Amino acid sequence: MAQSSQSLDYQILGCALEVHKALGPGLLESAYKECLYYKIQKSGLFVEKEKPMPLIFEEVKLECGYRLDLLVENKIVVELKSVEALNDVHLAQVLTYMRLGKFNLGFLINFNVSILKNGIKRVIL
Repeated sequence: MAQSSQSLDYQILGCALEVHKALGPGLLESAYKECLYYKIQKSGLFVEKEKPMPLIFEEVKLECGYRLDLLVENKIVVELKSVEALNDVHLAQVLTYMRLGKFNLGFLINFNVSILKNGIKRVIL
């Protein structure tokens, strides 16, 4: 039976909370990505890391070097940051990935915060 997006949301965010609780803020984005990838995979979900995202213009598929941090169950984009503050460019990046891949749901997660819920943005197209 397929899981609902809401159930997946809770699983992904639960894994992110566990990673943040264990590591805290202040590490490089790559450390959080590896640990979150591991936790999501361990939870039984299908997750891809650094998934290439081609740009398709008319009939031409262009490999532009875009890569999703994590793609969960082939439908939820998870973009990770470890920055002082999220800004519009970070949100635009997630929206671009979602449009290119025709995904409806994404998360932008900044691990460089003292309370993780303050660093999570849920993005819906």
